[in-house]
Amino acid sequence: MNIPTEFDEIRPYSPEELPQIYEELLADPMFQAVVQQIMPNVPLEAVGAKLRQCRTNLEVQKAFFHRLLHDIMDRCSDGFEMDATSLPDRTKNYTFISNHRDIVLDPGFLSVGLIDNQFPTTVEIAIGDNLLIYPWIKKLVRVNKSFIVQRALTMRQMLESSARMSRYIHFAIAQKHENVWIAQREGRAKDSNDRTQESVLKMLAMGGEGDVVDRLQALNIVPVALSYEYDPCDFLKAQEMQQKRDIEGFKKSRQDDLDNMRTGIFGYKGRVHFQTADCINDRLEELRGLPKTELFGKVAALIDREIHRNYRLYPGNYVACDLLEGGSRFSGHYTGEEREKFEAYLQQRIALIQLPQKDEPFLRHCMLVMYANPALNHQKALDA
Repeated sequence: MNIPTEFDEIRPYSPEELPQIYEELLADPMFQAVVQQIMPNVPLEAVGAKLRQCRTNLEVQKAFFHRLLHDIMDRCSDGFEMDATSLPDRTKNYTFISNHRDIVLDPGFLSVGLIDNQFPTTVEIAIGDNLLIYPWIKKLVRVNKSFIVQRALTMRQMLESSARMSRYIHFAIAQKHENVWIAQREGRAKDSNDRTQESVLKMLAMGGEGDVVDRLQALNIVPVALSYEYDPCDFLKAQEMQQKRDIEGFKKSRQDDLDNMRTGIFGYKGRVHFQTADCINDRLEELRGLPKTELFGKVAALIDREIHRNYRLYPGNYVACDLLEGGSRFSGHYTGEEREKFEAYLQQRIALIQLPQKDEPFLRHCMLVMYANPALNHQKALDA
């Protein structure tokens, strides 16, 4: 396929580039160490031999990542399921926009779910360049069908970068016949109050042809609700909230990003459910003719409502609401034993936080908000 050179810096590797990249990865000592850690009983030569047999990015995903992610599900969760019955047409390519909980696993589990639900391909993944800390990580994610979102840019560069990324996403859907995954906002919602940033939608509408509605419809946008019973990074998010409160201009270090990635992947998640909503093309048609100032807000609200409506909620979400409100409004959704279990879980997580002036009431409140918001937003979406 003839891929425009303007995308060379950000796109996933093409099948023709893969053999060279395989050799560079296999020769990288840091990559070797990670492989040994993840697959301790497999010799590097065997990994190399299997990798060299993969002619496409999708073959790499099926040969390595599909099994690895299923292993992570088996070890670190109480089961994963994805309901994609809202998408009976498997021949179409979709842009999946989801809430964002985990840097690696959100698109990873989505890809596994698509394969297991007999979709012909997985997703190309939008990933921020702030996470590509080492050369081997950047290479590996581009083998794994990721395209790069450039972050630390001037305003003018950001505009140019966003326009190029939008053109690439339109190209991936229309020409490459790929699906795309993008989070509804930049970075994870630390308080789980999942809201679509209008800037994400404006970026998507920069590419393509026709008016804004035409451009968004060309992407076949599907909202996806991701529900993890427990967030392995909950205590790290609460810790960061206190640091931001107490330290002016606090920013996470590269090591913090790595710790978050590792904790998110290998931490306990409880039950995990992904739910696709209907493609929003028909709903977009109803918004045609609105001024741009209104249109993006309406589309964001539509995506939010679909995500909130489709959450899978767990006892802990409802317990958190009642603990936060100091009442028993949601007590019909959990037992006394489930409440005790969740309160004990909270205490264990707060105990993991290592801060010099540790503010336990504040940290507890942060974590309660984190678990309560999905239930509160779900209720509002159902009442709307």
